[in-house]
Amino acid sequence: MADSSFDIVSKLDHQEVDNAVNQAAKEVSTRYDFRGVDASIRLSGDAIEMEANTPERVMAIVDVLQTKLIRRGVSLKALDLKDREPKASGKIYRLVAPLREGIEQDVAKKITKLIRDAGPKGVKAQIQGDEIRVSSKSRDDLQAVIALLKGPSGEKLEVALQFVNYR
Repeated sequence: MADSSFDIVSKLDHQEVDNAVNQAAKEVSTRYDFRGVDASIRLSGDAIEMEANTPERVMAIVDVLQTKLIRRGVSLKALDLKDREPKASGKIYRLVAPLREGIEQDVAKKITKLIRDAGPKGVKAQIQGDEIRVSSKSRDDLQAVIALLKGPSGEKLEVALQFVNYR
């Protein structure tokens, strides 16, 4: 019997991100507390730029954006906001939040170590670029690996994971 396998990837649905940013921009332009504060949000390449006249307003825009992303089914782990404070640029405070896509090498090593240590015995995980191929003779073992990565130990990882090419 041939091995069954699946791939672990971290991909973004760029159309959903664009829709969420557009919805957030619409809400920011119509909300009463954002009137007259030069608040804006836009998607530029692989980053989302937010501007307002105070750092608190910028963080309020981040809150609106996060709400829209969750409603659209985009994981907040795709938004890189760690250790980021709005920076002053003249009278305007600006925050640039890069979008994360792909699994970085050190995170991939953590995932494969987690699968080796806590996963079923006959499971093999190998890093292939920015994704991980997991294979086993038993499909039940692969289901156990998916459950492991979706559970509490997978929540500690700083990337949003998707499971594709299940065969």
